[in-house]
Amino acid sequence: MSTVVIGRTDRRIPLSVWSPAGWPLPVKTGAAGAAALLALFFAVKLFLGDGVRTLRTPAQQLSFATVEPGTFHDLIPLHASVVPRETVYVDAIDGGRVDRVLVEPGDMVEEGQPLIELSNTNLALQVIQEESQINQAISQLQQNEIALYQDQLSNARALAQIDYNHVRLGRPASRREGLATEGLVSAEDRDVVADELAYYRQLRPIQAASSQRQAELYARLLPGIHQQLGILRGNLAVVHDKLASLVIRAPVTGKVTAIDLKVGESRTPGQRLAEVTPQTGVKLVADVDEFYLPRVRVGQTATVDLEGKPTSLTVHRIYPQVRDGQFRIDLDFNAASPAALVDGAAAQGRLQLGDDTPALVLPAGPFIERTGGDWAFVVAADGQTAQRRRIGIGRRTAEQLEVLSGVRPGERVVTSDYGGLEKVDRIILTR
Repeated sequence: MSTVVIGRTDRRIPLSVWSPAGWPLPVKTGAAGAAALLALFFAVKLFLGDGVRTLRTPAQQLSFATVEPGTFHDLIPLHASVVPRETVYVDAIDGGRVDRVLVEPGDMVEEGQPLIELSNTNLALQVIQEESQINQAISQLQQNEIALYQDQLSNARALAQIDYNHVRLGRPASRREGLATEGLVSAEDRDVVADELAYYRQLRPIQAASSQRQAELYARLLPGIHQQLGILRGNLAVVHDKLASLVIRAPVTGKVTAIDLKVGESRTPGQRLAEVTPQTGVKLVADVDEFYLPRVRVGQTATVDLEGKPTSLTVHRIYPQVRDGQFRIDLDFNAASPAALVDGAAAQGRLQLGDDTPALVLPAGPFIERTGGDWAFVVAADGQTAQRRRIGIGRRTAEQLEVLSGVRPGERVVTSDYGGLEKVDRIILTR
C-alpha cells in the first residue's frame, strides 16, 4: 500500500484504493481519457439532441387532413373549350399575288365557290412550256400508232395481191396446158404463166407470216401507246389545272372562319389562305396533365356543365404528344350538341377514369407535388409532432389520394406545401 507524508511529521497515513492519487500512472492516464471522451459525448448529445433533423413551426401555419376509409371517386377535372368538329384548311398550291378577295370571315359558302383570285406570271409561262412538251410527246405517239396501222395495212394489201395473182394466173395456166398439149400454144408461153404462178405460190406463205408478225406487233404495242397517251393527256389536264388553281375555291360547304388577305400581297406555295368549317357540329377539346396519360382511354365518359345543365360526352381521340406537361383529348357529345354553343366557349367538367371503389382516402394537397407520393409528415397521437414517414399512394385525382401503405386510418397528415421541408425529419408543432 502506498503512503504519503503529510507536513513535517514522520507518521504515514494510509490511502484508499478508490482514490486516484493511489492509482498507478497508466491507470491514471486511461481514466483521464475516458472521462474526456464521456464529457465530449455528453456535449455533442446536448448540442445535437438525438440526431433527428427537427423544425419548430406553429401548427396554424400548416394544413392537415385525416386518412379515412371511404369511396375513391376516380374523376379528374376538365377545362375544355368548344371547337368545330371539322375544319378544312385552304392553302396556296402554287402561290401568287392576291388579285381579289371575294369573301370575309363569317360568310357562308358553297362547295366550289370562288374565295380568292391569284395571279402568277411565272406559273403561266411554265404551263405554256410544259403544255408544248406534252403535246409533242402526244403527237409522236400518235404518229407511231399510225405507222403501225399503215404497216399492217400494207401487209394485208400485199397478201391480197398475191391471192389475186393466184386466181388471175390459175385459170390461164390451166387453159394453156391443154392448148400446149394440142400444139395450139407454144411451150414457152405455157411455161411463162406457170412460172409466174409458182412464184406467187411460194411468196404467199412468206407474206402471210410477215402479216401475222405485224398483226402481233400491232396488238402488243397499241395498248401501250394508248396507255401513254392517256397518261400524257392526264398530265396535260394537270398542267391546265395549275392555272385554274389560281382561283381558290371552297373545298366544302360551310362557314369561312378565317381569312386575312390584302389585295397585292404575295403568298408562297403551301401557305395558309383561309379556313372553312363545315356545318357538322362542334366538339370539346381539353388539356390533361401528363400524369394521367396511361389511364385515359377512348370511350371513357365525361360530364361538363353547359348552359347550366350537365352534359354527357365521350372521349373520341387522344393525342399522345406531351407539351408543357399536358396532352390533348377530343370529346364528342353523346347527343346533339347544344345549338347555342359558339366556338371558343369554355366548359368545366370531370372525366371518369374508372368506377367508384372503396379505399383508404386522403384529401389531396400541395405536398404531393414535392414528394410525388413517396413520403409525408404524419402527426403523432399527441398532436405535438409530425414525423417524416414513407407512404404508398395509388390512384390520385385533384381532390383525393388513394393510400396504399404507410398510414393507418384515423392518422392525420400534413397536406400543405413542403417547400423547405425536404431535409427535415420531424416537425415540432407549436401553438
